[in-house]
Amino acid sequence: MSDIQKVDQFLADAEVFYLASVNEENKPKCRPLGFHMLEGDKLCFGVGTFKDVYKQITSNPYVEIVATQGPKFIRYYGKVVIDEDEELVKKAFEIMPDLKKVYEENGWKMGIFHLEEATAEFRNLMAVEETYTF
Repeated sequence: MSDIQKVDQFLADAEVFYLASVNEENKPKCRPLGFHMLEGDKLCFGVGTFKDVYKQITSNPYVEIVATQGPKFIRYYGKVVIDEDEELVKKAFEIMPDLKKVYEENGWKMGIFHLEEATAEFRNLMAVEETYTF
């Protein structure tokens, strides 16, 4: 299993993870997410382009994602890169057809992104167990 696959698997097993960004007032903002997909060597995430989080990550692209599994957790952080490839949106909607329905009914657009200059820290409550950079 590759390093990025380990990150993807941890997020899949956790089911819900949290994305932290900086809001318009330069204050931290954290929200739960559940969607991610591995596309080649990129771990992709999706958020609505109409949401505040999308504005935040395009204004200040440095974010952190945290997920927990019992006493273990992951910190995955880096610089957001927006993926403009519509095929990625199609793939996301294939994975989550209910999401596609909601977005189409409301005329919303999904924004797909991945992290560059990224680090993944697999941790327990007291120490970093493994670190990977991407």
